[in-house]
Amino acid sequence: MAMDYFTDDRHENLRTEVRDFAEKEVRPQVARMEAERKAEFELAREIARRGWIGVTIPREFGGLGLGHVAKTVIVEELARVSGAVGAIAQASQLGVAKVLHYGSQAQRRTWLPKFATGECLPTIAVTEPESGGHVLGMAGTAVRDGDEYVLNGRKWFVGNSHIGDVHGVILRTGQGSRGLSAFLVETDRAGFRTGSPGSQSGLHGFSFGEIVLEDCRVPAGNRLGREGQGLDVAYSSSTLYGRINLAAVALGIHTAIVEDTARFTEERVLYGQPINQLPNITLKLGEMQSRLMTARLAVYHASHLLDHGRACDAELMNAKLINTEYALDSARNAMEIHAARGLQTEFGIERYLRDATHVYPPAGTSDVQRLRLGQVASGTYGKQWSAELSDLTSWAWSELNQRENPAEPPGGRGGQVLPMPLAG
Repeated sequence: MAMDYFTDDRHENLRTEVRDFAEKEVRPQVARMEAERKAEFELAREIARRGWIGVTIPREFGGLGLGHVAKTVIVEELARVSGAVGAIAQASQLGVAKVLHYGSQAQRRTWLPKFATGECLPTIAVTEPESGGHVLGMAGTAVRDGDEYVLNGRKWFVGNSHIGDVHGVILRTGQGSRGLSAFLVETDRAGFRTGSPGSQSGLHGFSFGEIVLEDCRVPAGNRLGREGQGLDVAYSSSTLYGRINLAAVALGIHTAIVEDTARFTEERVLYGQPINQLPNITLKLGEMQSRLMTARLAVYHASHLLDHGRACDAELMNAKLINTEYALDSARNAMEIHAARGLQTEFGIERYLRDATHVYPPAGTSDVQRLRLGQVASGTYGKQWSAELSDLTSWAWSELNQRENPAEPPGGRGGQVLPMPLAG
């Protein structure tokens, strides 16, 4: 089987399909999205209708069942043309994760087919204005009242905040680390509203804003997992999906930076020759290419490990760290090569720099990744979410591989097709 950064023919056929869509349908919209700075509803729905939000959803529930490498291909190729559209695709994947990992079988049967067909766009909402990245500091509450919960609180920096249909919201139901719980909140419920869409300088077209809950009632059946399991929902979604997804967005942006800069150096003539003939320019291009190759290897390797059910929290962190840092470094090199032209919108470099900057904070800044990697090195890192939920992260890949290659067992899983255990 031919492999290219852990992809096979299925992945590369998918890449061709997504790249064709991105070039024909997304690229003509980028200038408008940059000018309007509004949440991009139509492109989000078109991506969902094509089934790409359901790439990690098993076929049993109507998804593509292609796994995390395929998800990385989709996000990378969309982000190569528009970081905002790549961000739209990756944010909904976090919404998929919470139901796939912690939903009851009834919740999976209800929601996963809707996600897979594009009928419903999911999100996850964790961060609050006062507590920021300190998840245990959140103050939003969910109070049990008979067969319902009454929800109150504000969440911001919610990916797809203004275009999502159902939000996975983490709120406080008690004290301490076991005092958080997760709920599915449909946007048409009384007491739910969207707040500010945000005013970020990059990723124009991606809504990264606020949702508000004011005595919003949801049935107890909308709770994900057990009461008190909200921290697990938040951390596992961020670790297994958030980091690798954002790494894929950064990789797509990084690819565009290198491609556009290489093209510019061929076309820009100085001293009677293309500037790619100048040693100092060639050196910078070489450094950018090296970073890109390393970044690509990191993100696809981590995705590959997820698809095989391996413990890979460290690889996921490292993929986020390397891809965000390297994309920003190459964007700065591109600015140096373009000089003042890099500030002009028609060259795209200033957009890439702004967009890459917006991938930096979510799912943990680089210092957060370094802190966790330091814990890995010293043997003090806690729960390995990739090992804890390996049956679910590898299930779709195992099913597909078994169907197409029955004599070839998936790596590390003994050829077994695993059932989907109920959370809780």
